[in-house]
Amino acid sequence: MKLWIRDIAIALAIGLLLTQLIKPTIVREHSMEATLQEYDYIILNRQAYLFGEPKSGDIIVFHTDLVQANGKEKLLIKRIIGVPGDSISISDGKVYRNGEPLDEPYTLEGYTASEMEEIIVPEDSLFVMGDNRQNSIDSRDSAVGFVSIDKILGKATIRLYPFDKIGLLR
Repeated sequence: MKLWIRDIAIALAIGLLLTQLIKPTIVREHSMEATLQEYDYIILNRQAYLFGEPKSGDIIVFHTDLVQANGKEKLLIKRIIGVPGDSISISDGKVYRNGEPLDEPYTLEGYTASEMEEIIVPEDSLFVMGDNRQNSIDSRDSAVGFVSIDKILGKATIRLYPFDKIGLLR
């Protein structure tokens, strides 16, 4: 009788530990196409920035002040374009970081249609954009703006579904 109680306690402890380290998530939007499709099943590393800093190119999920139709908080998934101190601008279809055009083969259409004067990413904040630039609410929009680093839920690290695309996200 005591063995099954021990087994249940061990299973609960492992489950609790795993939920602190990772979080399974389903992509619900089109803003990260072509990298991620709607209904892709991904794993977030919730501890990714415990010992390191967010880097440009990382794909993150973060809390926002946006609200879904059901009244719940809207989480967004985007790619980090700029970290604290970086200057970001957009012109002639290209995104520039610190005056250099970014090589962005992951974008859906290969260009960014909007224009934006140079801005500097503040301390403890990030500038993020979706890979589907023409269909993304991101740091270019005042409703999102700069993302506070403490709003990050996790770094997208692995795609588990669809099965033919299982692998690490880079």
